[in-house]
Amino acid sequence: MKRGYWYGIGALLLAGWYPEGPVQAQSLTGVWQGVETDTGEPDAVWPAVLRLQKGKGTDVFGVLYQEVGGRPHITVTFQMQGKRTDKGMQLDHIRKLNETGRTPDSYWCDGSIAFTYDASQEKLTGHATYRPVGDCDVGTFTMYRIKLKSPATVQAGTESTIRVSGRNVMWYADPELKQPLNTGNTYRTRLTKTTTFYLTQEFYPTSQSPVVPITIQVTGAVAKATPKPAPPPPAPVRPDTVRPEVARLDTARPAPAPIIITPTPVVLPTVLFKVGTPELLPEGRPALDQLAAELKARPTLRIRVVGHTDRVGEHDKNQLLSEQRAAAVKDYLVQGGVAADRISTIGYGDTRPLFTSPNVRNRRVEVEEVK
Repeated sequence: MKRGYWYGIGALLLAGWYPEGPVQAQSLTGVWQGVETDTGEPDAVWPAVLRLQKGKGTDVFGVLYQEVGGRPHITVTFQMQGKRTDKGMQLDHIRKLNETGRTPDSYWCDGSIAFTYDASQEKLTGHATYRPVGDCDVGTFTMYRIKLKSPATVQAGTESTIRVSGRNVMWYADPELKQPLNTGNTYRTRLTKTTTFYLTQEFYPTSQSPVVPITIQVTGAVAKATPKPAPPPPAPVRPDTVRPEVARLDTARPAPAPIIITPTPVVLPTVLFKVGTPELLPEGRPALDQLAAELKARPTLRIRVVGHTDRVGEHDKNQLLSEQRAAAVKDYLVQGGVAADRISTIGYGDTRPLFTSPNVRNRRVEVEEVK
């Protein structure tokens, strides 16, 4: 094992840095999230969180938290200290503050990290040089922070695009992250009052990953819409001239938009299962009903249902579970009136994650057109 954990160092200062030079004009205080790679261990990753504050003059200090990829119970937290440079900053490991999951033959590397700052992406790229202990040598850090990049004030009732930095950004309406709103670096919305959004990054998340509040101030009043005149009432229709099926259509709600199936795999929305089983939850049925409707509307369409799991648990069990979940989706569609010979299934287990594990969104079912 090579290479975090942090217990709180106090509130972070978000003041600006120094007036000299283009890099020094930018503050590097705040919380950075990312990963360490290129340490000489193939496919090994160490998710990381770096929390920085401004010291005296060009001094910087903070804490670096790291986990062993795939084994989040093995962590370390280092006290870090250094100085700003023309291109970014130089940080040194000062001392180990905390460590979990230690074994007799494990150790964490320490030394010095030279960071280069990219203001356009709010990105830090760090090249570590470690003290020669065991196989400690070098490492590469890639870290991002969430920062508002569009105006912090918008006009009430006007459609505006809010833009932020960060990698794999998730937007929420609440700090408990129970009300998702959007994904990505831009969010187009229409605000009527000052609003705070809560953002996270899904780029190598850890137990220490921050929730970043972004507040957008709203000015002015929402323009009142001019009421439209009411349309004239429809001409009366004799009851015996209305066919029953037409009457039912008049009162029915519009059908939900279909799932567009292409040769490229499409992730089925809200198709959920009980944990560790292939049993469908009720929340997944509306999406499958939409899929069945499209298949009936396109009688020549043949599809493949693909099951996936996350990387939690044993590989062999995950493989079987992915196959069973794909089969469960097929069974549901067949019961809904789709011919069984139009649907094939396959499972890939935990071999094709879309997001850094552990992440529940890797437990998914996809569909693709089969020619």
